[in-house]
Amino acid sequence: MRFVLRMLPWAAAVLATLAFGVAVSGFAAYYYLRPTLPSVAEMREIPLQIPLRIYSRDGRLMQQVGEQRRTPTAFNDIPEIIVQAFLAAEDDRFFEHPGFDYQGIMRAALKLALTGSRAQGGSTITQQLARNYFLTRDRTFIRKAKELILSIQIENSFTKQEILELYLNKIFLGQRAYGVAAAAQVYFGKTLDELSVAEAATIAGLPAAPSRLNPVSNPELARDRRSYVLRRMAELNFIDDASYATAMNTPMESFLHAPGVELEAPYVAEMARAEMIQRFGKAAYTDGYQVITTVDSELQRAASRALRKALLQYDRRHGFRGPVAQLDLQTLLNDAADMEPGVRLQELLNAYPRIDDLSAAVVLEVSTQPEGGAEFFLHNVGRIKLPWERVRWKRYINDDVISGDPKNTAAMLSVGDVVYLLNTAQGWQLAQIPEVQGAFVALDPHDGAIVAMLGGFDYAINKFNRASQSQRQPGSSFKPFVYSAALENGLTAASIINDAPIVVNNTGQEEAWRPENHSNKFYGPTRLREGLVRSMNLVSLRVLRRIGIGNALEHLQAFGLPRSATPRDLSLALGSGGASPLQMAQGYAVLASGGMRVNSYVIERILDADGNVVFASAPEMVCEACAPLWQGEPAPAEAAAKGSPDDNMYAEVPAYPTAQEMIAAVSDWRPDYTETPLFWSDRGQAKRVIPEQNAYIVYDMMRDVIRRGTGRRARELGRSDIAGKTGTSNNRRDAWFSGFNADLVGVAWVGFDDDARSLGAGEEGGRTALPMWKDFMAVALDRSPTATLPQPEGLVTVKISPATGLAARTGEASVFEIFRDGNAPQPAAEQMDFLSEEIFGGDQESIF
Repeated sequence: MRFVLRMLPWAAAVLATLAFGVAVSGFAAYYYLRPTLPSVAEMREIPLQIPLRIYSRDGRLMQQVGEQRRTPTAFNDIPEIIVQAFLAAEDDRFFEHPGFDYQGIMRAALKLALTGSRAQGGSTITQQLARNYFLTRDRTFIRKAKELILSIQIENSFTKQEILELYLNKIFLGQRAYGVAAAAQVYFGKTLDELSVAEAATIAGLPAAPSRLNPVSNPELARDRRSYVLRRMAELNFIDDASYATAMNTPMESFLHAPGVELEAPYVAEMARAEMIQRFGKAAYTDGYQVITTVDSELQRAASRALRKALLQYDRRHGFRGPVAQLDLQTLLNDAADMEPGVRLQELLNAYPRIDDLSAAVVLEVSTQPEGGAEFFLHNVGRIKLPWERVRWKRYINDDVISGDPKNTAAMLSVGDVVYLLNTAQGWQLAQIPEVQGAFVALDPHDGAIVAMLGGFDYAINKFNRASQSQRQPGSSFKPFVYSAALENGLTAASIINDAPIVVNNTGQEEAWRPENHSNKFYGPTRLREGLVRSMNLVSLRVLRRIGIGNALEHLQAFGLPRSATPRDLSLALGSGGASPLQMAQGYAVLASGGMRVNSYVIERILDADGNVVFASAPEMVCEACAPLWQGEPAPAEAAAKGSPDDNMYAEVPAYPTAQEMIAAVSDWRPDYTETPLFWSDRGQAKRVIPEQNAYIVYDMMRDVIRRGTGRRARELGRSDIAGKTGTSNNRRDAWFSGFNADLVGVAWVGFDDDARSLGAGEEGGRTALPMWKDFMAVALDRSPTATLPQPEGLVTVKISPATGLAARTGEASVFEIFRDGNAPQPAAEQMDFLSEEIFGGDQESIF
């Protein structure tokens, strides 16, 4: 005892020396390492990589783009059960320690002393946060010392709640999910407040090894880790025995959930994403931008249904092409004898895409009996039997020919065939993914906003956006632009044009071009209106020849069409150029707006991660009350550049000798852009490009296309305000329908990506594309008021003879026609001028 007492001072001195040495070493290490660590200010500005989110105009999420899936969440919005689960799994003394855990450090030191190996251990939530934000994951003493120093600094700079908020938003939890909100969506398809105790424990168990312990990669390991977390939660009294038992018995989900997309509009989302990259570079993917597009979710869904229905109906008409694959079922099932047959078949069908209501299936049994059915194993459904009428389908031979009726299902299918079934209102039906493609675009003619767009049958199969990127022959849907040019170059809706054979000898070609009408008939003298209503090719060609190609091209510039759409020859009249559905929609918007041109756009505004508006579109808008006049060509743009509008616009006010005369004139003076360009230059007013009288007459003729012409199927909508035009290109390679009222423009296109391939016999704009447009408009116009273009001043309605186009005489059969004031015809003379053209002679006319 006396020896022990003598040794105490020495022991105390040794311990004091050691403590002093540790303190000195600690201070030295701190001052050595401190300059390499971030400051408090830098820690306060910790950035989170937040993905780009793209929304519809009404707030529906369309797409989330970014390497890291993250949904930042405030601490007060994180349910307590999730916080408790992470504390139980990672750091139950979090609210007590100063940033590091003495017990963990001692365990690591003891292991080093006993085994000589360094070990990762004792990391608190604060240390994990320090490591994840600012340090590497190297297992060295230097990194560990930095982590310890930084943890203390974090604890001194942040509250415990702020530390947890950063941690729970930053931590990597596997499958590209960063933060608990993203993990809840990825693994369970839920928001945080929807998670059960078992699900919260599953997520809390991931930080230890997120790639290995997540339920998608390894359900068994995930279940074991969840059990540990639940046991710790029970030991810490975070959950009671009943909750513990229920959670332990909960099956483990083991599949991914896509981001919570609320509206399928991938083609529009891709357009928005590309524009964001142009504006912000790669920061667009990480800085949490929110893009609000012009798309209306209801109209987008209507467009999607209409396009898929139209393409599936076309595909149905052209026959069954056969199975997409053939499986040796017996061999495949024998190779997986330890699996249930249904599980193995489900696994095999996972390789085939599911598209909306189309699902892959494998044929299990066919019948040789007349009108016998078939049995299938359907992806995500199981075994189903279909009767003969749900399987029966004529075989495809080529695009013009299909086979006769099959005798039974054995004549169509074999066991092991992989096919597609379509879920219809009447039940499942044999179907296939169409080879034909389509596009649809709808825009608001008041400002050019794209309210709906589809660029193909399915984006996952082919990402090419046919609505905006294709260049296809518009065919007769181009004719309204040519007829508008005719009205500006001396013709009226009652002008008589001879519908007779034409031969065009083109220099450098061996054979002359002999264009024909779709009906292969000739109708003789025809009024201009009837030429458009009945889509007469020969009338259109003679119209173009009469007004001149140069005059036509000059007028067509008003519609904003690309150069590819306007060839400098007579084929221009038949739409032989190339344009996209979006470009055609922009052209039709000029007619729908009464002669004003707007530019299409898809991004309405952009918000930063904090919800601040960083960009808002300012489209030029149609304002009839602002600019009701049109007086020739628009004033040169450079006139407005001579001075700022505020400095010079008063110079545009006419000079009046007296104030009384100015007051008297001002009530009737309503200047438009052409008269006062300086005043309008910064007013966001769409520019008038064709006279409103011209636009109205073309609109009225196109209403007749639907009332009694090639667009008659659209009469089923029961609307008096709609106008449109069918279009079919050479050899039926493209089918179009373009139509509008004063509030909405819609363009539908159907064709093959191989533009040399014909749609086949009987396919044309009115049969193939119009149903898509009609089904969309049925939704878009439902419960909306009639939106007829208002008839402008400067037009008169006159009774004319339908045979001559001249003013009708008393007692003569007549129809009403609309003319510009001053262009109305006079009563017919005894000898009609058009007889001099020998239009009744039947001779063919050559055009050189």
